[in-house]
Amino acid sequence: MKLTVNRHEAYAYTGGKPFDATLPCLVFIHGAMNDHSVWTLLARSFAHHGWSVLAVDLPGHGRSSGPVQGDVEQLADWIWALLDAVGVRRAALAGHSMGSLIALEAAARQPQRASHLLMLATAYPMKVSDALLRTAREAPLQAIERVNSFSFSSLAAKPSYPGPGAWLQGGERALKRRMLARQTAVNLFEHDFDMCNTYAGGLEAAARVSCPVSLLLGERDQMTSPKQTASLVEALKARVFQLHSGHSLMAEAPDQTLAALRQALASG
Repeated sequence: MKLTVNRHEAYAYTGGKPFDATLPCLVFIHGAMNDHSVWTLLARSFAHHGWSVLAVDLPGHGRSSGPVQGDVEQLADWIWALLDAVGVRRAALAGHSMGSLIALEAAARQPQRASHLLMLATAYPMKVSDALLRTAREAPLQAIERVNSFSFSSLAAKPSYPGPGAWLQGGERALKRRMLARQTAVNLFEHDFDMCNTYAGGLEAAARVSCPVSLLLGERDQMTSPKQTASLVEALKARVFQLHSGHSLMAEAPDQTLAALRQALASG
């Protein structure tokens, strides 16, 4: 579905169903160097089971035009502007990695509008090493290879997703390369990872969140270690789901992720 948000075209995948603003709404927010496609299975499942779904492409990513936003706070405001554009007053917010910080900030900025906050593969602070940022700036394709190697807990996930024989690492590498090639105004890799690295308002935001919160964490996550979530869990009084996965939960553990999201959304 194409929308106009802040005078620029935005795209959101609706899970194969026409968007219906009268149904409960669930917004999926992707992470760094990703787009809506990482949410395909989850978006389709919820869209066919009573939810209106918006798996967004953030500005300057995927099919959404316009300049990339400068920080997490601007993207949080953009999420609510997108929901205003479709006539949705209240929604559940689910974000992966960088998207989890955006979801957190959005839930804090307009707490009366967030019904649930779901943070997948998250951490706070979400620090990125100087070495990785330097590689992202000077050799982004090399940085993609490095991040890709850290995003999965094994070489072969079983059962394969999205279908038998699928190569998860190859698919994620191709997506990141495509995002990098499409965005010519900035080095998208450096931009996205620097935005995670510099976000400093997480605990202040957590204090303003009033909806039920769940964290979905990969036990073997090397990008955002579950050990880095203790302050968030305490501040948000969050329910925690531990999944047998690395950082790319939706690809490596799709069934576990879907089950955990269903449980989380059934609460509150």
